[in-house]
Amino acid sequence: QVQVAESGGGSVQAGGSLRLSCAVSGYTYSNYCMGWFRQAPGKEREGVAGTYTGGGSTSYADSVKGRFTFAQDNANNTLYLHMNSLKPEDTAMYYCAVLTYCSPLTPPRVTDANYWGQGTQVTVSS
Repeated sequence: QVQVAESGGGSVQAGGSLRLSCAVSGYTYSNYCMGWFRQAPGKEREGVAGTYTGGGSTSYADSVKGRFTFAQDNANNTLYLHMNSLKPEDTAMYYCAVLTYCSPLTPPRVTDANYWGQGTQVTVSS
């Protein structure tokens, strides 16, 4: 059974930083596509960053480029999203997901996610 679990959310002031973690277990493949998504109240879920854990480029949404960085710890099957220079508009529930497809050119799509975590809340105050 595949399990995906996020952690690391919290409340910060604008300009601050947070690191989100995503632990994946029970997945058959050692390398796979992974994505970070977020959903703000009243808005659709959107892809933030996506990567192939076996190597290659990471794709980012334009709204987070230069501020968010995807990282991974293969030994522990854990992925990270380093979020710097946070803005109030980054406030959302953040999810990670195992994807069926990823591209280094475009952010991940909700329709390409097949295993989701429960989400972790990020709140940025002005």
